[in-house]
Amino acid sequence: MGGDRHRQRAFGIGPHALLTGTAYLDKDPALPFAQQALEDLRDEIGHTVHFARRDESHVLYLATRESRDAHHITPRVGRRLPAHVTALGQALLAQLTDDEVKAVLPGPLQAMTKHTITDLVKLTEELDQVRTRGWAYEREQGTPGVACVAVTVDYRIPATDAISCSMPAEPGPAHVERITQAMVTHTRKLAATLRREGIR
Repeated sequence: MGGDRHRQRAFGIGPHALLTGTAYLDKDPALPFAQQALEDLRDEIGHTVHFARRDESHVLYLATRESRDAHHITPRVGRRLPAHVTALGQALLAQLTDDEVKAVLPGPLQAMTKHTITDLVKLTEELDQVRTRGWAYEREQGTPGVACVAVTVDYRIPATDAISCSMPAEPGPAHVERITQAMVTHTRKLAATLRREGIR
């Protein structure tokens, strides 16, 4: 019983998931493996990590593991956020062609902070950088004071899922590089596990 309560606090259930029911989460075969990957990754890097799936022009948060020193836990599981404002969404949009991105995204693009990319040309340029380096990075585009790195979980082509790490917006390049290397290692391991388990 205590373990169940601990898991509920750790991963949370957002209002969207409660409204639509938890059957989707319960039946998702990738989720138990993703939760373990988040656990391992959070223990290594210490920051809050998320697992999400692209849902057309949004990303749907399927699991979250909060940093141990989080003072206030904001439920993310079940939330849908515009893909263009999150590192998760940018990582997944970069899996598409420019024409596919234009077809998926609504216009005009919603601004969530003063740093949100709302110009499609600028977003396309950012997605090109994501494709080149293999991971997405956004700083205060979705939440003031927060930066995020995201890496796709490549067990489907194009990838539908990604993992992100949320951290204070002031990290230096060396810290971001360390976080990114850990995330690439864990997402590759997760993708290999999902392929081995026959999950597509």
